[in-house]
Amino acid sequence: QVQLVESEGGLVPAGGSLRLSCAASGRTFRRAAMGWFRQAPGRERKFVAAISASNRTYYGDSVNGRFTISRDNAKNTVYLQMNLMKSEDTAVYYCAAAPGTPYVVVSPAHFEVWGQGTQVTVFS
Repeated sequence: QVQLVESEGGLVPAGGSLRLSCAASGRTFRRAAMGWFRQAPGRERKFVAAISASNRTYYGDSVNGRFTISRDNAKNTVYLQMNLMKSEDTAVYYCAAAPGTPYVVVSPAHFEVWGQGTQVTVFS
């Protein structure tokens, strides 16, 4: 069973950068698609980025060109590098895993395992 532990989020000035990490336990990490989602207060959870087992990536429209997802299989860790951050990026960010699904998936329904969530706040 894969378990996910996310790094702490934090306060970031508009235009700034932050990197989130998500450490996974379990042997299936290498074969799992991984993703990041976010949820703002009163809003539904939204797709941010995903990466396949073969490092193919896909991004939500609102973050494309600003955020980068990557993975280090040797460390069982997936990262989300966030640049040029905006106030609308403020949300709780969740890491998710789709064990046994090697290709890119973007729907929350495809992800079986979720991290605890970490708050990211962008201030002006």
